[in-house]
Amino acid sequence: MSNNEDVRYCHRCSYFFLKFILFFYAIIWWLTGGFVLAIGIYAEVERQRYKTLEGVFLAPAIILIVLGIIMFMVSFIGVLASLRDNLTLLKVFMYTLTVCLILELLGGVAALLFRNQTVELLNKNIRKGIQNYYDDLDFKNIMDFVQKKFKCCGGKEFKDWEVNMYHNCSAPGPLACGVPYTCCITTKPNEVANTLCGYKVLEKERLDLIDTIHIRGCTDAFFIWLMDNYKIMAGLLLGILLPQFFGVLVSWLYITRVEDAISEYGHYMDDGLLRSDSRGAKRQGRMAKWFKCMPETD
Repeated sequence: MSNNEDVRYCHRCSYFFLKFILFFYAIIWWLTGGFVLAIGIYAEVERQRYKTLEGVFLAPAIILIVLGIIMFMVSFIGVLASLRDNLTLLKVFMYTLTVCLILELLGGVAALLFRNQTVELLNKNIRKGIQNYYDDLDFKNIMDFVQKKFKCCGGKEFKDWEVNMYHNCSAPGPLACGVPYTCCITTKPNEVANTLCGYKVLEKERLDLIDTIHIRGCTDAFFIWLMDNYKIMAGLLLGILLPQFFGVLVSWLYITRVEDAISEYGHYMDDGLLRSDSRGAKRQGRMAKWFKCMPETD
């Protein structure tokens, strides 16, 4: 052990421990990002075969692709940084995780502070999706699931379905002035609703439809569900934020340990690997030979 007073962590094993923790942390998210990206690309290819939706906001495939690219690139930087002990890459990885974490927290706080604007933006995009309900399979499946799951209809209210060209009261055909069957009330579990159970409901008042369809909008129904299941949401938020915070913490600890290793053992070679020149005969452990980037040990 070196007597250098600038060394902050004296136990040599902490270097190897932090190195493997950071490496496996980064590679897990790297593989996860690649998997998400592959799913997004596949979904987008399938969507393009029946492309009708114009806005990318409502395209889940686009969201998956963007999320996958971010996860893949950031995690890949983390993998390289942990293998090569490159301080620049390590700091880029740590700062990127920190920025993502801060943006997520600020986004959540902003959504709460500007709740009315957030709800209005959500309703606006739901109405845009309703216009393309029969043309975009992705949105149709999502909307059907939400209306069944939360026992709701439309975005703000069931009359949002008037914006759809097939459900508008001026449209010809049996769907005019109606709503999809997923808005209908079923009395038995797994009951298959009549596909025309929402026939002409847009011509009636809310109180006349209590026993026919779910008159509450899906936006309100979703927020009510969040309030009723706050423990689940708290667990979900922790599941999203804690891994990122863990990555920031491990990156920071590893950066300090690499700096200590440089000060304690030697300096950087031209290729960025740690090297010790102040000792006599050295040997590398088997794991060090695998990674080709660990400092030599006695």
